[in-house]
Amino acid sequence: MISPDDLIALVRNYNPKTNADRIADAYQFGEQMHEGQFRHSGEPYFTHPVAVAAILTEQRLDDATIITALLHDTIEDTKASYDEVASRFGDEVAMLVDGVTKLTNLQLSSRETKQAENFRKLFMAMSKDLRVILVKLADRLHNMRTIKAMRPEKQAQKARETMDIYAPLAGRMGMQWMREELEDLAFRVLNPEGRQSIIRRFVTLQRETGDVIHRITGDMRIELEKAGIEAEVFGRAKKPYSIWRKMQEKDQGFSRLSDIYGFRIITVGDEDTYRALGAIHQRWRAVPGRFKDYISQPKSNGYRSIHTTVSGRDGKRVEVQIRTRQMHDVAETGVAAHWSYRDGIRSENPFAVDPAKWIASLTEQFDAEEDHDEFLEAVKLEMYSDQVFCFTPKGDVIKLPKGATPIDYAYAIHTRIGHACVGAKVDGIRVPLWTRLRNGQSVEIIIAEGQTPQVSWLEIATTGKARTAIRRALRDADRARFVKLGHELARSAFEHVGRKATDKALETAARALRVNSVDELLARLGAAVLTAHDVVQAVYPDLAPDDSDEVSPRRAVIGLEPGQSFERAPCCQPLPGERIVGITYRGRGVVVHAMDCDTLGELEDQPERWVDLHWHSGTHPAVYGVTLELTIGNDAGVLGRICTLIGEKKANISDLEFVDRKPDFYRLMINVELRDVEQLHSLMLMLEAESDVAAVARFRDLPESRPSLG
Repeated sequence: MISPDDLIALVRNYNPKTNADRIADAYQFGEQMHEGQFRHSGEPYFTHPVAVAAILTEQRLDDATIITALLHDTIEDTKASYDEVASRFGDEVAMLVDGVTKLTNLQLSSRETKQAENFRKLFMAMSKDLRVILVKLADRLHNMRTIKAMRPEKQAQKARETMDIYAPLAGRMGMQWMREELEDLAFRVLNPEGRQSIIRRFVTLQRETGDVIHRITGDMRIELEKAGIEAEVFGRAKKPYSIWRKMQEKDQGFSRLSDIYGFRIITVGDEDTYRALGAIHQRWRAVPGRFKDYISQPKSNGYRSIHTTVSGRDGKRVEVQIRTRQMHDVAETGVAAHWSYRDGIRSENPFAVDPAKWIASLTEQFDAEEDHDEFLEAVKLEMYSDQVFCFTPKGDVIKLPKGATPIDYAYAIHTRIGHACVGAKVDGIRVPLWTRLRNGQSVEIIIAEGQTPQVSWLEIATTGKARTAIRRALRDADRARFVKLGHELARSAFEHVGRKATDKALETAARALRVNSVDELLARLGAAVLTAHDVVQAVYPDLAPDDSDEVSPRRAVIGLEPGQSFERAPCCQPLPGERIVGITYRGRGVVVHAMDCDTLGELEDQPERWVDLHWHSGTHPAVYGVTLELTIGNDAGVLGRICTLIGEKKANISDLEFVDRKPDFYRLMINVELRDVEQLHSLMLMLEAESDVAAVARFRDLPESRPSLG
């Protein structure tokens, strides 16, 4: 375990003005509180908080964060209280320790808890002070480094949570080194055979080719010296998990994978980065499509660097990152660079991002999501995706996640543009809305007045912002439709008792039913959350019709325009209780079809003819004809018995036709008049149970057997 003097020395390396006494006091207090507690490995528990503090010194963090690391488990696991920590080390440290404690208690990957709700709490904790998540990430990193002491099932659970949540979070915060280490530590647990296979192949490759990294690093230094560029060059092999992921993504074996080495060039000045790029490209051939300039177009977490991939004479590819020392500091610590110290003062790094603004940009669209599952989806889409940069026709840059489409681009500009989007041009060429955008493309959105978001857009959009806006627009459109339908239902129900559905009557009903507004009342009525009987009874309890009152066939359908007539479609013979839709016909009014009628497939491209309809609530008279196709035994008295059974179900037979006569069975069509679909099901179940009935089915006319529609 690191001693208090050694820990203070680590802090003094970057902050000579550190309050050594305060850190020593926190060390002593934490050690005292955790006395008698041990880790799964058998070591004293306090070795863990000390190791977490040491990890944070690598990011050159302030005293408050280091002290928080030493005390991060005291409030949760010891007799220490929030007030005691606050009085001894200040409110800032107590608040940070409390924040880490709350994060620790979130079961982010648990199926028993609401994962999305916990993600909201995680974002709330981050928004108050990002140092809370920095301590938590360091805590998780040390736990993953020492995970072998845990039970196998606990190892797997922690590794999966690390891979799904903490590693991508570290990456999005700009701490790429931590992301890579967390991923590789989790990979070691989740797929040890795969990891060992990668390592064995690396050893074989080094044996065959020698020290590639040392050779290429030397060559790069020579080229930079020739160009008069002062710079440091570092090379490394990529982590096993990074290589494994590339093998899976590209569906290639290790031997075919080329860019498994990465090199980093750290220059003195900004202009040297581009000069270094020129020197590298002059010596080695650049791989097309693998160049990214994050200096002129930095990532939202402050990351700046030039990325290029080059190939040598042997065809092997290597990745090269070029940046200045200040850019490198931000690349290593990400958003944490805001708190970094150098020589005793807060680092004045011009590339460090304000954490408050970063969090605000990340979470602004999440607040709109009320549905937890949709919120979780939006978080993952925004948190765990790489970026592409596209240009507007005026040359402005729009940042989007990898895989984004013109729909995402349109909503990134403005929600109004997204709603009205009907097409897009990429580099001057018209493209479908599902086209995946690539770095550097110029995108122009084509809009049209009257356009509204389509349900299919949810399959096309990839950003949380776009999907949230589309869902909200679709919900608003559904609400408007339900309000209109609810108004018709209310008007009909009030007329049924000799009253009018005035604004005052509906306001009274809304108050009585504890609904916020009349529109909300009508929306619930149209969506069948409330019944017309409920609304009328709320205003006129003595006049509200009983469910036993029969509904007149002339007003059986709700949703028609005043004076508009309707008829039931003979092809599907819809019954009260079934979902229905109306189709307008010139000179015939509206024809009512069951929602599952095959005829509707022929009219999908004519949405202007469709009318939202709804059966009137209440009891309907048995006047709605339905045709049943029966196969019955050819025995004396069978047909009479079938007709009697139908009569016992209060159904009237209006027509009967034999369509096939065989020596041992008859096939016939019986037209029966029924109240609703419930009575139909009851009748068919009874007939199916009859031993002399071989088959019974509801007959529906097929589209090809009818004349064309118009």
